[in-house]
Amino acid sequence: MNIFRTSLLAAAATLIFGASAAQAQDKTLRVGTDATFPPMEFVDGGKRTGFDIELTEAVAKLMGKQVEWVDIDFKGLIPGLISKRFDVAMSAIYITDDRKKVVDFSDPYYAGGLVVMVKENNQAIKKLADLDGKKVSVQVGTKSVGYLQQNFPKVERVEVEKNQEMFNLVDIGRADAAVTGKPAAYQYVRTRPGLRVLEEQLTTEEYGMALRKDTPELTKAVNAALAKLKADGSYAAIVKKWFSASK
Repeated sequence: MNIFRTSLLAAAATLIFGASAAQAQDKTLRVGTDATFPPMEFVDGGKRTGFDIELTEAVAKLMGKQVEWVDIDFKGLIPGLISKRFDVAMSAIYITDDRKKVVDFSDPYYAGGLVVMVKENNQAIKKLADLDGKKVSVQVGTKSVGYLQQNFPKVERVEVEKNQEMFNLVDIGRADAAVTGKPAAYQYVRTRPGLRVLEEQLTTEEYGMALRKDTPELTKAVNAALAKLKADGSYAAIVKKWFSASK
């Protein structure tokens, strides 16, 4: 009898623990990011911050969830999402046809595009066509790599792992230019004198939150939260905070 009773108690405890764990998981939104791309996402004083970070936290709050951040290199975001390491990838990810083949996206949440950053005194690169034959730094896994391959085959690409490395190569003269997202480029030139961004953009594109194709209800909930933030003025306030001085 005691053995039977003990077994019942153990089974009950397992059920309760399992239910509690499931409930906790249900209230957690695991989000993958590469927090090296100010002003979108970066680390300041040991804490993640930036436009994407604040927007994600606001979305999760409306969904009744707490964000659990997962730090990962940009090139690992889509593979990590597909392999279920996290539920959402939020890291200044452009919505592209190629990416849409393997993941879903939220509604667009901000317009950006690829731009070219050079030294202010660089007279050799004044327009996009001047990139041909030049050394251009790009971050591995970003659209910049494929875009240059297809549209500027004469460019000598210098591929690096981190966004900061890409900018540093231009700073020290080991690259003639860097191709990156518009918000990050303008943020960097504001904080580092002696650099400029070409007026002419390479592309005009939109950022989206990436989600798995097997979680359509989560995508729907994220879109509903984004819509509510835009309707009540919260989204505009976040944009003003992070981009009021942006180009």
